[in-house]
Amino acid sequence: MRNKKLIYIFICFLIFSLIILFFYYKNLKTVNNISKSNTDLKNYILSISSYEATISVEVNSNKNTNKYIIKQWYASPNLFKQEIQAPENIQGLKTIYDGTNLKIENSRLNLSKIYQNYNYITNNNLCLNVFLKECKNNEITQIENENEITIGLETNKKYSKYKELTVDKKTKLPLKMKIMDENKKTLVYILYNEITINKTAKEDII
Repeated sequence: MRNKKLIYIFICFLIFSLIILFFYYKNLKTVNNISKSNTDLKNYILSISSYEATISVEVNSNKNTNKYIIKQWYASPNLFKQEIQAPENIQGLKTIYDGTNLKIENSRLNLSKIYQNYNYITNNNLCLNVFLKECKNNEITQIENENEITIGLETNKKYSKYKELTVDKKTKLPLKMKIMDENKKTLVYILYNEITINKTAKEDII
């Protein structure tokens, strides 16, 4: 009788151990898959060498909020062009950077100006490539939900102290970006209405 009881206890213990091992393995596999997925996504985002995007931009100040629709083109290492599509009063305003010189033009406003040896375009917070560059040079955090991953970073700039880029987990395409001040108040909110990755050539920009 005692032997039967010991055998029963042993079997129960064995079943319990197997259940624990099953859930441990399952959870470990899930964590590893998530970690691998996050690493792959990070590597993909940081490997972006060009893009073409149409974005909605909301810029907040203490007094008001301004909204724009902008078309952007970028090709590595530092070719960039953007054209404002709205609001109407500055529609068609183009900014073109060939890696050295900056050209601003708008035929409607009879405007054409070239700034030679212009370096500040590389710090334009509206550019996705600036965020990617900062990701390479700063420690980043990742927050994941069912459909999205948000990549965050802290910069050394007072008026753009924190940045967050949210990416679609399935398509790996950027969805939105937030730029915040030192109090984490949103200064700029960018929505990527359309974006194509790694298909923009130099000829599309200059």
